[in-house]
Amino acid sequence: MSTFIFIHGSWHSSWNWHKVVSILERQGHKAIAIDLPGMGRDKTPIQDVTLDVAVKKLTDIIDDEEGSVILVGHSKNGVIISQAAEYRPQKIEKLVYLAAYLIPNGKTQAEYSAQDTEGILKPYVTRHPETNSHTLQSIIFKEGLYHDCPDDISEMAKYILSNESVATGVTPLRLTDDNYGVVPRYYIECTEDKAVTPFIQRKMYIETPCEKVYQLATSHSPFFSKPHELCRILTEIAASYIGEKE
Repeated sequence: MSTFIFIHGSWHSSWNWHKVVSILERQGHKAIAIDLPGMGRDKTPIQDVTLDVAVKKLTDIIDDEEGSVILVGHSKNGVIISQAAEYRPQKIEKLVYLAAYLIPNGKTQAEYSAQDTEGILKPYVTRHPETNSHTLQSIIFKEGLYHDCPDDISEMAKYILSNESVATGVTPLRLTDDNYGVVPRYYIECTEDKAVTPFIQRKMYIETPCEKVYQLATSHSPFFSKPHELCRILTEIAASYIGEKE
């Protein structure tokens, strides 16, 4: 059985993964969903959150695991699993990008987000310069994030979503072929995504090739709308064999 560590996207928290964690645990896997610094139940002041701070929280959790892990990153915070793989390549069995930013060395998430001109979230992002953070206006939750999800998800999000650090999206990644490059990558494209659109998803996984690309006909949030389908893909990825790495 595999150990999965799940990294949520912008404004969210470990709450994203409650359905997925339950399904995988019933199958005998270990599934860990974390709150990134300054988000969810983590009380780090949001103005103190940098890319290095966020990545260190993840690498500390990886170090606590006896065996290897599979990292699953959603949305903006694909950058977190990429940078973690640079620092812990021998502990990470695979990287899974779920409608996530798959960014090459020296580039930032913000640079790729700016190219996604069809995404509908940007007009609804509120900046908070005093804390170097931003939030998403709840008016766009349903259409932009959860259009195929139960209505209670959008309602719960009004209470759960929080500020997101700006710094993590504007800091260039530092990746090498010798470390990050040896960890097998997989991409799960959400083909009805209005937040990180199929255009930018495809651009990223074409520029940075993956072992395999999967498609889900969902919004940005398949962990809510199609958790069983998502878990079937995750368990297939976990079972796949990539030569000497494993």
